Amino acid sequence: MGVQCIMKKPKILLVPYPAQGHVNPMLKLGLALLTHGLQPIIVTPEFIHRRIVANMDLNDYQMRFMSIPDGFSGEEGPYDFFSIEKSMENIMPNHLETLLHELDEDDDGTVVCMVIDLLASWAIQVATRCGIPVAGFWPAMQATYGLITSIPEMIHADLISETGCPRHEGTVSSLPSQPLLSTEDLPWLIGTQASRKARLKFWIRILDRLTSLRWLLLNSFPQEFIIHDDEYQDDDYISPPHNNLIIFPVGPLPEPSLTTPKNPSFWKEDTSCLEWLDHQKPNSVIYISFGSWVSPIGDAKIKTLALTLQSLNRPFIWVLAESWRHGLPNGYSETVSKQGKLVLWAPQFQVLQHKAVGLYLTHCGWNSTMEAIQCRKRLLCYPVAGDQFVNCKYIVKVWKIGVKVKGLGQKDVEEAVKKVMKDEEMEERLRKIYHRTMGEETSCRVAGNLKAFVLGLNQLQQNSLH
Repeated sequence: MGVQCIMKKPKILLVPYPAQGHVNPMLKLGLALLTHGLQPIIVTPEFIHRRIVANMDLNDYQMRFMSIPDGFSGEEGPYDFFSIEKSMENIMPNHLETLLHELDEDDDGTVVCMVIDLLASWAIQVATRCGIPVAGFWPAMQATYGLITSIPEMIHADLISETGCPRHEGTVSSLPSQPLLSTEDLPWLIGTQASRKARLKFWIRILDRLTSLRWLLLNSFPQEFIIHDDEYQDDDYISPPHNNLIIFPVGPLPEPSLTTPKNPSFWKEDTSCLEWLDHQKPNSVIYISFGSWVSPIGDAKIKTLALTLQSLNRPFIWVLAESWRHGLPNGYSETVSKQGKLVLWAPQFQVLQHKAVGLYLTHCGWNSTMEAIQCRKRLLCYPVAGDQFVNCKYIVKVWKIGVKVKGLGQKDVEEAVKKVMKDEEMEERLRKIYHRTMGEETSCRVAGNLKAFVLGLNQLQQNSLH
């Protein structure tokens, strides 16, 4: 059912939401917890576990990877948001409970805690039934967490209806405790009215389940930063959903080092793009990726972007899955072969580290945003769904390390490229935010917060023995 590790340590189960952008930070958290004397076990549905087994060498990791049935009959997907939600609510809970009982019966250490991605809140109820302490894990930006926890306040203030729709379409309304954001940035405003209503219900269900948590680990900076006159000011306050919740900012979680495995990937990475980059001029390449979760933009916009990239006469690397290539003009890969390189999947962090890459056209996913900051790359922002709109707002308006692309046509992209390249102060802002969010002070604070979490967990265990 999984890959065994012989080490006998207290077990801590990690339950991510089943998508690469959620599994990756949870795996980094597991690697960090290893150094605190815990034995992490990552539990994923079978369709995710199969991808992990197929594309990662699990012997490189000092942790266990276990699967639970998902009801998808061995099909590879991809699965949409609502199919996964149905599986999480109706299929996975009983199987997770069975797995917990099996782990409790073996002699390889007891399960002392479960760390559960808030988007996988179904598992909170399972842990509660089994009497296991629960820590929540928020894999995204702190500001997005604040936005979600403000839902009841937004409904009370009549900013949104009880179905999640803005009361004033087309207007920009400041949100409670979030002066920068507006109703235009709400992460559930995706798809049809019925879809939006269902997504809001999903978030409200999460809020209801948060009351069972003892701790919350935020994969975000210890503060978000508001810039006034180019100075950073701490914005520390987080309103917890209940008074007993202890919140630990633990992000950004450390990148795998030389002594730990590389970033995990659900797909085979095309490393030939790194050699291709070696032959390009410094800061000349545009890297394009819309992430792994949402089908990015549709065939028509794929074609528009393809023609735009060709017209820019700049070298580019474009990450484009096979299932998204129907919109490409006929023979496009061959036509642009001297200018650009299309890959099915890329070793993104290594690409962003490369000196040839000058710009990153991104969907503004949180993991990608943190990697861009770590590699100090200027951003062209084209958010697609969910929290990406919030991340984009901070990138463009607060940190000022990128420009939002209005559309994917030639004029819009050319204007954005010119604007971001002409900003002579952006390099210094990238340097500042890198040191403020990735520097030694933050690393020490993250390490201290993880230590405090583990100490609290140990204390809870000792109290339960008396």
